[in-house]
Amino acid sequence: MHQILSQLQSPAELRSMDNATLEQVAEEIRDTLCNLLTQRAAHFASNLGVVELCLALHTAFDFSKDRLIWDTGHQIYPHKMITGRYHQFGSIRTKGGLMGYPNPKESPYDLFMTGHAGSSVSTMFGLRSGDKLLRPNEGQHAVAVIGDGAFPSGIVYEAMNNAGGMKEKLLVVLNDNRMSICPRVGGLADMLDRMRINRSYLGAKTGIASTLDKLPFVGLPIEKFLGNFKEALKAGLHGGMLFEELGFRYVGPIDGHNIAQMRKYFEMVKDLDGPVLLHVVTEKGHGFRPAAENPVYFHTPAPFTLQEEGCTPRKQSAATSYTHLAARAIEDAMQRCSNVTVLTAAMCQGNKLESIRDRFPDRFFDTGICEGHAVAFAAGQAKAGLRPIVDIYSTFLQRSYDQIFQEVALQNLPVTFMLDRSGLTGPDGPTHHGVFDLSYLRIFPNMTVMAPGDGNDLKAMVEFAITHDGPTSIRYPKSNATFLEADKVSRGRAAIELGKAEVISEGRDGTIICCGTLLSACCEAAERLAEAGLQVGVVNARFAKPIDELLIKKVAQESGFIVTVEESSLAGGFGSAVLECLNTMQLPSQPRVMRLGIPDRFVEHGDTHELHAELGLDVEGIVSSCTHLACERGVEGARIAQPTT
Repeated sequence: MHQILSQLQSPAELRSMDNATLEQVAEEIRDTLCNLLTQRAAHFASNLGVVELCLALHTAFDFSKDRLIWDTGHQIYPHKMITGRYHQFGSIRTKGGLMGYPNPKESPYDLFMTGHAGSSVSTMFGLRSGDKLLRPNEGQHAVAVIGDGAFPSGIVYEAMNNAGGMKEKLLVVLNDNRMSICPRVGGLADMLDRMRINRSYLGAKTGIASTLDKLPFVGLPIEKFLGNFKEALKAGLHGGMLFEELGFRYVGPIDGHNIAQMRKYFEMVKDLDGPVLLHVVTEKGHGFRPAAENPVYFHTPAPFTLQEEGCTPRKQSAATSYTHLAARAIEDAMQRCSNVTVLTAAMCQGNKLESIRDRFPDRFFDTGICEGHAVAFAAGQAKAGLRPIVDIYSTFLQRSYDQIFQEVALQNLPVTFMLDRSGLTGPDGPTHHGVFDLSYLRIFPNMTVMAPGDGNDLKAMVEFAITHDGPTSIRYPKSNATFLEADKVSRGRAAIELGKAEVISEGRDGTIICCGTLLSACCEAAERLAEAGLQVGVVNARFAKPIDELLIKKVAQESGFIVTVEESSLAGGFGSAVLECLNTMQLPSQPRVMRLGIPDRFVEHGDTHELHAELGLDVEGIVSSCTHLACERGVEGARIAQPTT
């Protein structure tokens, strides 16, 4: 049990502690983080890097009334420990336990459920505006903490432009650790590197600025010149000319692991009027040597065993993930076709593209956390004659929605979207579940929307996409890949053909039509039903758009019922596409259709298998749904197939 953390009732108690005691709290927080990683995978290096920053913030401000937003949110663990959740911390990222991101349902200290990068400055400026209008006499402080990886996001500069122009009091803390998940990229990263290195002015800048303020003026022309010279020289000395020009007062850089120094600076900037950007330099993985030396691996590492001189990762499954299969398929395509490029938005490591980056540096593009730019950039490449592949997590592609419409679909350009982490992402929770892409992509004219049923489909779909004249999307989950055994397919595996589904088996009593990698569960469910005497066929849809209308019509005429299965939103998803298709057909009778997928609510975090079971998307759930429909029709043997409870 940790001596101070275990007794901490409120972050207000931190304000009476001296710096030495706060350093002890920091050590207890790091020990708690290390203990967590012996149990389960979690965000690690980013949380180690903000321990002192978190403590300094809570000693300088009273966030029971002041406002605090952590951008991106995966570095929220120290904040949770000191805001009344230490004794629940062992449950983090488990079903029913604490969320691995901020969650207003857990604590009033969490204002927004943040999981995507870049929005903190906008939302905090909005909170500041609302507080000023509704509570003008309370004098609340507004603080947004944003990392240098998220800082290049376009919305950050929209917000800073707005806040700088209105000159409202707002503190933006730039947590600069030289990292996103992978090392950051771009011109802004280069600028921040120069500012980190050039610290010679830190001790002298106050005196120099004071001297500049006392420069005499001789006549209006000289006054104007010296005024401009003063501002340029001060901004240059500070290293923050860009921020100063946006209307922010720039302060820093300061040591983000020196609690005493940060407390002093936070107290200073609290009294400044107008928007302020405080540049704090931290080390990702600080305090745990393996994480500091390899912050990419330790961003979200697998569970490990602690040892005196570091840690040993626990043995992991040797199975191949869909992410690895996708990366191999992209690399093979780039090897065969010199006009294929790949773009990612700061997710090189997450998408397993390191080999491609090293092998094809001229055709690999990391845009940073700027998904809208990445998609528009890809559109430009496609217009020039290239075949760009945009490899982005499903949930993050939502950030580029207008560019998908305007720059890609409307122009009918051959951009391939690889949607990693589609479906339920388990312990990452609702900010990261990729459950909306089938719905938000299939509405666009010209867009072809695919979902592989297994690992073999994935590679074939990449080959199809890079030769298709128009935009395409391919969705796949984070999980280990499954491969359908050839002897389970009645007609042998079919080639990928535009808008054509694959019949795995036929069934007189009913048909399961699966869109995506739950296909193996559907096949197992059909086998379970066959043991009870129910003949239920299985179809691998492959395409959500264009949908295989001829096969849907055939199934509707020959099967007693249809069950659609998808790991995506039921609202506007594949099941909706099937219903729309049936609605256009002149059939003598419509079959009973049941749609299995993600209901109209945000699904909480938890083990993926647990979530599938809760939503009826596991084998038992699919068997139960089929049995229920068979019972409705009075099919003999249906009651026998019902799972026992």
